Amino acid sequence: MTANAELLELDEVTTGFGANQVLHGVTLSLPPGLTGALLGLNGAGKSVTLRTVIGLQPAWSGAIRFDGRELGHREAEDRVRAGLGHVVQSKNVFANLTVAENLRLGGAVVRDRPRRSANLERVFAIYPLLAERRTQVAGTLSGGEQAMLAVGRALMADPRLLLVDEPSAGLAPKMVGRLGETLRKVRETGTTLLIVEQNVGFALELADEVFVMERGKVVYRGQPGELDRDRLASLLGIGVLLRGPVARLGTRRTRPLRSTTHNRRRPA
Repeated sequence: MTANAELLELDEVTTGFGANQVLHGVTLSLPPGLTGALLGLNGAGKSVTLRTVIGLQPAWSGAIRFDGRELGHREAEDRVRAGLGHVVQSKNVFANLTVAENLRLGGAVVRDRPRRSANLERVFAIYPLLAERRTQVAGTLSGGEQAMLAVGRALMADPRLLLVDEPSAGLAPKMVGRLGETLRKVRETGTTLLIVEQNVGFALELADEVFVMERGKVVYRGQPGELDRDRLASLLGIGVLLRGPVARLGTRRTRPLRSTTHNRRRPA
């Protein structure tokens, strides 16, 4: 790793589809080893931000740096080889393949066979249920189990930064809790996480840093214990204050949005 203090930096990133601009200058940074939560209303640009970081959506302008190096126009596969992973919202497992076959596909970018084997054992240590069901067809797993398999498959490439899009979507409360426990285990192995979530309580339980998006920009940043309750209500809707750790937020210890300034850039 370079001497750069941030593992991921986005500096005034814009993108969109055709004439429809979605991101209007997204700026955020995340240090290594932490979990960031990217919150916002539907249509704020959260999932598009993840897709732009991983390379599935081309950036129109701005800079994306990973470990101090500009990603530029690198293809998604190259970004995975560089240490980025991505779990899409739909879970997107291969329903007709077994759990083990899904995981092996996730490690296909790793050319070193001993490393692939070590990654598989790491995934099974985090998700013992997947080890138990390695021969089961993925399409017969529950929604929560498929969510775990999707994360496990991304971990097979040994990412240093894992982008996770709506991991709790459609899951029963019990499975949300289990998924949260396993995501904490992922962080404990040293993997940095950036999670997009609609379940604000779930996100705040996991996050070290919270970013709120509005109309294609990051407009608010803070740590869970420092967030301004009233500000969150205005950005996300009063309903988020009715459950989970959001209901316990104070209003005094706030921190302004920190931007990635030019004097912090490091050469690629």
